[in-house]
Amino acid sequence: MTGSVVLLNLAGAVALLLWATRMVRTGVERAYGDVLRRKLRATLSNPLAGVVAGTGLAIALQSATAVSLLVGSFVGSGIVGGAAGLVAVLGADLGSAIVVKMLSFDLSLLVPVCLFSGTAIFLATERRAWRQFGRILVGIGLLLLSLRLIGEASEPLRDSTLLPVIVNFLRADPITAFILAAIMTWLFHSSVAAILLLVALAERALIPVELGIVMVLGCNLGGGLIAAMLSRSMAPAGRSVPIANLVLRGIGAITALIVIALVHPPLDLLGGLPAVQMVNAHIAFNVALVLFGLPLAGPVHRAVSRGIAAMAPVAPIDLEDQPVSSLDPKVLDNPPLALGNATREVMSICDTVEIMLTNVMELYEDADKPKIEALSALDDRVDERQRAIKLYLARISPSQMSEDQALRYQELLGACVKLEQVGDIIVRNMLAQVRKKVERGVKLSPEGLDELRGMHTAILANARLAFNVLVSRDRETARQLMLEKDRLRELERRSSQRHFQRLRDGTAQSVETSSIHLDTIRDLKQINSLLASIAYPVLEEHGLLRDTRLKAS
Repeated sequence: MTGSVVLLNLAGAVALLLWATRMVRTGVERAYGDVLRRKLRATLSNPLAGVVAGTGLAIALQSATAVSLLVGSFVGSGIVGGAAGLVAVLGADLGSAIVVKMLSFDLSLLVPVCLFSGTAIFLATERRAWRQFGRILVGIGLLLLSLRLIGEASEPLRDSTLLPVIVNFLRADPITAFILAAIMTWLFHSSVAAILLLVALAERALIPVELGIVMVLGCNLGGGLIAAMLSRSMAPAGRSVPIANLVLRGIGAITALIVIALVHPPLDLLGGLPAVQMVNAHIAFNVALVLFGLPLAGPVHRAVSRGIAAMAPVAPIDLEDQPVSSLDPKVLDNPPLALGNATREVMSICDTVEIMLTNVMELYEDADKPKIEALSALDDRVDERQRAIKLYLARISPSQMSEDQALRYQELLGACVKLEQVGDIIVRNMLAQVRKKVERGVKLSPEGLDELRGMHTAILANARLAFNVLVSRDRETARQLMLEKDRLRELERRSSQRHFQRLRDGTAQSVETSSIHLDTIRDLKQINSLLASIAYPVLEEHGLLRDTRLKAS
């Protein structure tokens, strides 16, 4: 087998590894992302709980980078402190190391099981959560298969005359090996994939364990670099967490590299086989980083924050105070361009409504006057933009529009009205329930609050589906949105039943907050119905509605 064919097979196996890792991560994010984000946010106030939560979330997503960016957004929004967020990210890096350990075992038997069961689940149901679960299983199967393919593709390298020269050069120059591994990790955008590739090569004695551990340290630095670079568009407060994590990881990795070069610690303590020693060294490094990082998180984060602030522009432009309108009156005589401008403006309303919908449930747990006023101000913005869009659309001459353009005109107009109604329900109804709760000094029962959170999470996911339908007009997404509407109806029915059961049992908190609970369920259901109705034009176009109901497939 020629060298080019070997490299081609190896590149294909690595590409499958990267794709499978992404497939698992996106499946988890789509199915359980909102729940995981809420659980992480709730535990970040406690450093140890934050480490555990960050570790668990990184294992679920198979990505410490995703956790780092998520926590950075929490810090940027002022939801949690920077030091607490940094501790959680250190836990996420440990979780990423545990993923490598789990995947280093011989799990070949799971390949056909995961591929078959995942495909069967995905094809057998239309329920979004189950289809994403099937996607996750298929991703795990492909991930394990890719590891086998990497091993098979690298087998011919044993006979290579060039590889020993490269390995000997890197072994004699650990700094170059360290930097090369960091660059490789950045290119992969996955420290898990980079380290698993090194482990696969070590299993076949293609790289010595000393060089492998040096490159694992470089992968740790590269993993921190990924999140720091991807956070460039975030607010300075949000960027502080990924950059502080990079600083800690960089100092830790360089220190470990110096210790290895000077002390030559006994590697037998890490295990008997080279691959096992590399994986255990990776875990030991991240455990040490968590232990040393706990007391250093505060000072490091403050220093990084000061550095970011010093490099920030002196007078940044506040885009929130200077909204840019897409409604260009110069193109009103060109319906395709005018409708495109209106679509962009409607999507800005979607973004605002999503923020309102995301934040309103937090007020049921922790309400204060500034937060309530901020949410009300967002509704004013929705009303202003909705009026502007209606006036803009009214100025487009109907005689210049084709039949498809006229339908799109009606679709955008209807979406504007529905989005305004969603904003009104949030502000006039749900905020009224929040104020009532504050005035009475009562709290929802833990069971009732969990039920409302579950409905809210489902509706937030449906809102994102609805906004996607508005842009893409995709038939399957529209159909999925209608199926989720039916699922939410069942959630509403079960929540009401459980609430009345608590009333019959005499649960004090449920009795005190009964009207608040039931009215909130009604409001959430109305919001979901309005969002689902955005899919009606697409479903009608494809003949999938019957008496305003979804046809059976």
